[in-house]
Amino acid sequence: MSVIWEPPLSPEGQQWRELARKLSAEHFAPLAEELDREQRYPWESVQVLVESGLAGLFIGTEYGGQGASFDVVCAVIEEVSRACASTGAILTAYALGGTPVVLAGTDEQRDRYLGGLARGQAVSFALTEEGAGSDAARIKTTAVREGDGWRLRGEKIFIGNGGASQHYVVFALTDPEAGTRGMTAFMVDKDSDGVVIDHFEDKMGIRGTQTSNLKLDTVVGDDAMLGELNKGMKLAMLTLNAGRITVAAQSIGVGLAGYDVGSREAARRQTFGTPIIDNQGISFPLADVATRLTAARMITHRAACTYQEGGDVSILGAMAKLDASEAAHRAVDTAVQVFGGAGYCKPCPAERLYRDQRILEIYEGTSEIQRLVLGRAIKAEAIKAGAIGAAK
Repeated sequence: MSVIWEPPLSPEGQQWRELARKLSAEHFAPLAEELDREQRYPWESVQVLVESGLAGLFIGTEYGGQGASFDVVCAVIEEVSRACASTGAILTAYALGGTPVVLAGTDEQRDRYLGGLARGQAVSFALTEEGAGSDAARIKTTAVREGDGWRLRGEKIFIGNGGASQHYVVFALTDPEAGTRGMTAFMVDKDSDGVVIDHFEDKMGIRGTQTSNLKLDTVVGDDAMLGELNKGMKLAMLTLNAGRITVAAQSIGVGLAGYDVGSREAARRQTFGTPIIDNQGISFPLADVATRLTAARMITHRAACTYQEGGDVSILGAMAKLDASEAAHRAVDTAVQVFGGAGYCKPCPAERLYRDQRILEIYEGTSEIQRLVLGRAIKAEAIKAGAIGAAK
């Protein structure tokens, strides 16, 4: 029995997880240090993801995907992230970009974009702008009627898989006076006239991924509209609800990697003639890490199953993302401490994991935003309970 709880999966899910574990050992883990050092996008790893079916795991079989349940998707993301945080982030970005198409796409859009994604033509989620990160309502990109189509103007930033994706889900204001009630989503092809990517971020961690901007002064047709007119904010939030769960899975993978290297180093390394893990100053923090990762894994698995069942995951997803990302932080921080001075230096895996982990508490909604979501839910529940109590 493993110290850290293992989520139960169907026989098919276990097969996918085992495949992810095998490919991680053979392809993804051996490249992790090189990708970080060279800040290189791993097209060879993407090819493995596509050819194995992992890239299209969440996509229905009718569109060329594998039709796996959401808990299996999260288990695979976790496994890949445990081997290479960058490759795990690429897989997570695939799911994020494809989710709004799954939720709101027409049959034609799903066939084109989900089918393309299953074949490796990735879709990226483009919402964030300068001054409009946590507060997505402040976006300034506009979509104005022009002939039979829409003229999109603006600039998006911090796009996961940016430049490596063929298509983008772009959120723009179709009725600026209406604020969040005037936002609409559009599909935009990278090769369209007036679509420019000219900046890539030089990141602290997950350096094997590409994070770019997206400048827009282009025209798209009505058939590029994703979902209903002026319903884009709802679509973005529903997408992020699912995205928070996949980032929680990614976080657990990185956290488990930190736990792996930290616990093994603690059992190997000796001071004063005994393994340092025999010192409570080392074993107690590792015990805390194992407990935190188990709890976060349980919440994440429950959130993934609830999403698969069609339940509301706005609260459970926020809890999963918050707890898993911060549990991962504790895990990699403890690993660095176990390695001591070596943990602060390259190419120690603990040093790389420490940098890879930090984004997990930021993207798909910062820890502060998750606490804000939960705080509002707690307030609403308390007020409701108080009103019921007063009525009695």
